[in-house]
Amino acid sequence: MKKSPSQGSRVGLKQIAAEAKVSIATVSRVLNGNNRVDPAIQMAVLDAAAKFDLDLLQRNKARALAFLLSNRVMLHPFHSSILSGAEGYCAAQGWDIVFLSFNYSLNSHWDRLHLPKILERRDAIRAVMVAGTNSGSLIELLEHESLPYVALGNNIFNLGSVSKGDLVYSDETRGASDMTRHLLGLGHRDIWFVGNTHLPWFARCFAGYGQAMEDAGLPSRYLSVNSEDDAEVGYIATKSLMARGERITAIFAGNDATAHGVYKGLRDCGLRIPDDISVAGCDDTVGEWLYPGLTTIREFPEHLGMRMAELILSRIAKPGLESREISVPTELIKRESCQPIAVTGNLALENGPQSD
Repeated sequence: MKKSPSQGSRVGLKQIAAEAKVSIATVSRVLNGNNRVDPAIQMAVLDAAAKFDLDLLQRNKARALAFLLSNRVMLHPFHSSILSGAEGYCAAQGWDIVFLSFNYSLNSHWDRLHLPKILERRDAIRAVMVAGTNSGSLIELLEHESLPYVALGNNIFNLGSVSKGDLVYSDETRGASDMTRHLLGLGHRDIWFVGNTHLPWFARCFAGYGQAMEDAGLPSRYLSVNSEDDAEVGYIATKSLMARGERITAIFAGNDATAHGVYKGLRDCGLRIPDDISVAGCDDTVGEWLYPGLTTIREFPEHLGMRMAELILSRIAKPGLESREISVPTELIKRESCQPIAVTGNLALENGPQSD
């Protein structure tokens, strides 16, 4: 006589429990996604199931992940593309994504934060993908709650140790170094970096710029504006530099929105791009819409989202995995906003005497 589905399921649990040397109740907890089971025991159960060619993921009730967008507007172009990439990958694997908007103080200690209630439902949400702007306190809370996670590492303040989750980075530091070398190759030496270097994504770009300038034997020159409005940062920084009469042939903005503010600031001063000053940006979110087209660093947010989804699904399958960090390269996009110094206007001469 054939066993009923429930009988077959019970036999499967007994076999796995015996192989893993744990109780049937423990196997059941692992099956239902209870993340409070010791990772080593979870791994033993999953390995035992694999020996019997049983796919525990197919037997779990919950096949949904949360996409947690922190401290950012819902339609932010970069993070929306990350969500799109993650959703596409998850859909192909038969998983759903629940979008959650989450705002909290970046200065809060981890034990003062309260995650959205749905994340307490481990039978509904198996893991979380963290995007937006975050503090190390949120990561510490996820670690404390043993909630599987993967996070966009570029945008995390004060990130501490990571042991139970994964990080995905866009290599904007290398991209910024490539951009600076490109400007140097065009003959520029008076290159200024503008942004809000208190924010981690600007700081990473500035680090790449600074390294390339140092390698060229040149000083780093920058103006940081403490504002979270990127276009405002670019505009204020540019007008301030012009008012101070700084020697400038090129401005490297920490992202495209900041470059947009640089464009407006230069035009308000009666200057032309790139005839008087070359301008470069980073992230390629609005660069092709600007006039002239913005030379920028293309990041790949959809690919970032795909890699985030790939990592978190593998962590669900094997909870005992060590923490991983993945860096996604960038691409230098050359458009009309930069040109060689030989045909750039003589703003340096107008702003002050040339050095010997």
